[in-house]
Amino acid sequence: MKTSEIQHRADFSTIRYAQCWEDAALFARALEPSGRNCLSIGSAGDNSFALLALGANHVTAVEMNPAQTACIHLRAAAYQCLSHPEFLELLGSRPSSRRKELYGKCRTSLDVGTRHFWDAKPAAVADGIAGCGKFEHYFHLFRRFVLPLAHPRRRIAALLEPRDHPGRQEFYENQWNNRRWRAIFRIFFSRTLMGALGRDPEFFRYVDGSVADRILNRTRHALTALDPSQNPFLHWILTGTHGTALPVALEEQHFETIGRALRSGRFRVIAQPLERLLADEPERHYGAWNLSDIFEYMSPENTGSLLETIAASSHPGARLAYWNMLAPRSRPESLAHRLKPLDSLAAGLFHADRAFFYSRFVMEEVL
Repeated sequence: MKTSEIQHRADFSTIRYAQCWEDAALFARALEPSGRNCLSIGSAGDNSFALLALGANHVTAVEMNPAQTACIHLRAAAYQCLSHPEFLELLGSRPSSRRKELYGKCRTSLDVGTRHFWDAKPAAVADGIAGCGKFEHYFHLFRRFVLPLAHPRRRIAALLEPRDHPGRQEFYENQWNNRRWRAIFRIFFSRTLMGALGRDPEFFRYVDGSVADRILNRTRHALTALDPSQNPFLHWILTGTHGTALPVALEEQHFETIGRALRSGRFRVIAQPLERLLADEPERHYGAWNLSDIFEYMSPENTGSLLETIAASSHPGARLAYWNMLAPRSRPESLAHRLKPLDSLAAGLFHADRAFFYSRFVMEEVL
């Protein structure tokens, strides 16, 4: 049986990510998913559904954590049972006092295992299902207890107001980037606290250097080069809801498109490691791959081995997209005859990446 390297070292019994923290707005140009059969790392499901929104012919979401598959199945039901405003309320993107009722509308469409999973989590439902993961709880602690040590509420609200580029730079340097902000950031986003409260310590096995300093540099980019008022990830971190801008899969223009695709059977969830799926279905090939940041948790040797298997399971011209957070991973030279880096396009897209935790966006094309 094929298994994932990280599967043996980290706990996958709880919801780690109740929403996807990679920016699917990059996918249209990166993966060109329209008309393609796509494979997507499942996580909480958002970016797998985003591929349907962008015209994918079929999407396979693969996820080895049963708690994460429960997130995907509930979202799939919500797309088909709720209106768009109700959907946003259930997730927690918008305030609501009726989430128990909205969950009830979806409940009968769930399989027994998913129903039991969410029935046992009434508080998670009441608070919004996109906020109940370990990573989201980490940001909740930051928002409630840490950020107020550096900035009052009015300044946080001011950060999220629209400004031009010079205005954002001026605000950041003169109002936001104070000594206390830098100090608490380096402590809270250190390897130790992130491992204990946000991610599993094993996720940092292949990371060298200061975690906090790297993320702080990327945060500055998100607050100055990009527009914070249009960043749903930043809004959630700072306020606990999404702002006027939403992640791709949550946008109103895509809601009915995703619902129709789900009803027509163009989506499946595979509850097992990617390595096992590819071994079990050697005849199945894909034209686009959303690989999240899975290589972050793998040795260079295992990364190369999996990329070789992916290339063998791809149509010629298939696109791969994935992120490096802290551990540098990409196609090894031994696969130069199978995978072509698309570095220029990837760098241009990465400049506009609103999910600012990552150090690099990688794109490769199957030869």
